Amino acid sequence: MDVEGGLPAAVQSKGRRTTSSSWGLQKATLLLAYQSFGVVYGDLCISPVYVYKNTFSGKLRLHEEDEEILGVLSLVFWSLTLIPLLKYIILVLGADDNGEGGTFALYSLMCRRSRMGLLNNIHEGSLSAYNQKEPREELKSSLAIKGFFEKHYSLRVVLLLFVLMGTSMVIGDGVLTPTMSVLSAVSGLRIKFPELHEIGLFALQHCGTHRVGFLFAPILLAWLGCIGGIGIYNIFKWNPSVIRALSPYYIYNFFRKAGQDGWSSLGGIVLCITGAEAMFADLGHFSKLSLRLGFTIVVYPCLVLAYMGEAAYLSKHREDLQSSFYKALPELQTNLLLVTYPTKQEVMVRQDRVFWPVLVIATLATVVGSQAIISATFSIISQCRALGCFPRIKVVHTSSQVHGQIYIPEVNWVLMFLCLAVTLGFRDTEMIGNAYGLAVILVMFATTCLMFLVITTVWNRNVVLAALFTVGFGSIELMYLSACLAKVPHGGWLPLLLSLITLLAMSTWHYGTKKKKEYELQNKVCLDRFLSLSSDIGLVRVPGVGFVYSSAVNGVPPMFAHFVTNFPAFHRVLIFVSIQTLTVPKVSPDERFLVGRVGPPTNQLFRCVVRYGYKEGRWDHFNFENQLLMKVVEFLEMQEEASEPADSGELSVIPASPRPQQIVDVDAAAPTASCSSSSACEIDPSVVSRRVRFEEPWAGAGGEEEEEEEMKSSEVKTLLEERESGVSYMIGHTCVQADESSPAVKKFAVNIVYGFLRRNSRSPAAELGVPHTSLIEVGMTYRV
Repeated sequence: MDVEGGLPAAVQSKGRRTTSSSWGLQKATLLLAYQSFGVVYGDLCISPVYVYKNTFSGKLRLHEEDEEILGVLSLVFWSLTLIPLLKYIILVLGADDNGEGGTFALYSLMCRRSRMGLLNNIHEGSLSAYNQKEPREELKSSLAIKGFFEKHYSLRVVLLLFVLMGTSMVIGDGVLTPTMSVLSAVSGLRIKFPELHEIGLFALQHCGTHRVGFLFAPILLAWLGCIGGIGIYNIFKWNPSVIRALSPYYIYNFFRKAGQDGWSSLGGIVLCITGAEAMFADLGHFSKLSLRLGFTIVVYPCLVLAYMGEAAYLSKHREDLQSSFYKALPELQTNLLLVTYPTKQEVMVRQDRVFWPVLVIATLATVVGSQAIISATFSIISQCRALGCFPRIKVVHTSSQVHGQIYIPEVNWVLMFLCLAVTLGFRDTEMIGNAYGLAVILVMFATTCLMFLVITTVWNRNVVLAALFTVGFGSIELMYLSACLAKVPHGGWLPLLLSLITLLAMSTWHYGTKKKKEYELQNKVCLDRFLSLSSDIGLVRVPGVGFVYSSAVNGVPPMFAHFVTNFPAFHRVLIFVSIQTLTVPKVSPDERFLVGRVGPPTNQLFRCVVRYGYKEGRWDHFNFENQLLMKVVEFLEMQEEASEPADSGELSVIPASPRPQQIVDVDAAAPTASCSSSSACEIDPSVVSRRVRFEEPWAGAGGEEEEEEEMKSSEVKTLLEERESGVSYMIGHTCVQADESSPAVKKFAVNIVYGFLRRNSRSPAAELGVPHTSLIEVGMTYRV
């Protein structure tokens, strides 16, 4: 007993550990909140530079009264409060997929909890990390919605296209954000140099900001402090009464007096909430608490003050509407008042001391914000590629510690080319703003609609609550969307065109990939037939280990049967490898590999299903090969340890290896395919049980047990010896063609569009990192 403390020493030690752990958690949260300023809020924070300019660029004009200014300020304030703060920070962030956010996170939740999705589907019990801890009884409304989608295949297709549409709009955002943000930020130079052309200023976007990433958060914090401080100054100096705009009455008054011109101005006001979707999309890099702290404590107050300060300045200087942000700088106003004094040159120097730092900070802030949306585009395309909705492209992981830091060279060059093309083609931030606003609001409306399905089918809440969420936020977004659609002829067509092209490419690639997998599933060869065919053609087993890559998770791939028919030989040890990307963010290493035997041990045939999440990267191929072989070796060792009497015909579950660096998961389902259950062990990663069944017709009476044990103990030695003889990799080089009787639309999609994408994408061997000297490609045409 500690006499002074009055508590046992163990209790005090536990209390200290608890306090230390709590402080460590708080410290980590604050650090994440600090880092989020350099990634998440750049686009949202630069909006004050161009919102008022774009809002009053149409027919809406400022009059002597302040109704228009107060009405626009009230719309900006309540838009910031309802959409970024209430919708995203408070509600939508709660719809994370085990810490991951974005459109695909919402879709993956629905895919796992129901059959509403068309992508790879796994049941709740297949991965322990995604099990529901406390299953709730589903409501009738939830069952009805699930049943409605499961019954109508066309609705599931529409849902996937809707998700891809939202994703393609985000990709279009990656084109418009750098153009709009940078041109608006550096437009202040035209105050000093009116003859300066804006096109040359876009080069500031490509100054290699990724090399100074550690400066991103301080830049955004400096920018927020700058616009917040200037806002406070302008409020008190010019018009403190603008605080009245916090009342929603001024929104009603604005529409009552402005009429149709006020409705048209919503296309510019919507720019104040650009970047709100990034808070949800970038959730995987941070935490919900860190984003909520950063936005509510710093970002939201500074933005409100900035908009109020600029409105206060505009109420007294209506002539400076097109450059109100930079004209509202405090020192600039002082210089204008003292311009008639004899000390004119000295005053101009004082002006530059404020103007140029603000301009530099604004430009750096836009570069940070632009880099953030470009990185988000890389992340989204990587997810689409992993789930089979985007052509195979090269993904470079720029950090060995943080997986989310990726770089896609082809996408980067395409984005740069499109950004320059938009800048040269439009040459006007007003038209770019029209396109930008439409892209932003379409993404938000897609999230709102998906949230209705998540609330009802995933959260299992009352449909009335989901309807309130959808109607409440959807009505606001539809109001903005209607105003943006009216500007389609004036630049709003650009995001629609970009989205349509991207959607066509993504949906066609997904369709072609799906048809290819369906062909392999329908034309797989049963092991009995394969073995009988092998005996008829005089099959030869050559030394070495062969990896056969295919998408089939059971049976013999048609590509391999085609190879053996024409060249009757394969390796003594053969491993069928199927790499599956599931609709989950990440798969635990303990559950990544499913290993099983194909046929009797004398055949030395194995199957391995390797499972990845859509947020995970691929592997170093040499390490992957070593790890895969180690899993097979450990499977054989564990099979020997857990062996039951030979006449039982069943093998008990094999637990995970106690060695942390060699963990194997051999969970598999009972045979479910058309192959004979007495000849093959079939593995279906979508139906995973806690038993592994291997039918062993080769097992005889108890007198053969010793021979059986010797065979098993020698299998590991044989595998290692064959590896020394050499390793080869077999991959299908398939050509997918539409059947002659197919409709013309299908022929165009498969033969023309999908064929073009397949020819211009990375080869499967390059995607897998297979060494060229050990590669065997089997050519085959699939008629789908």
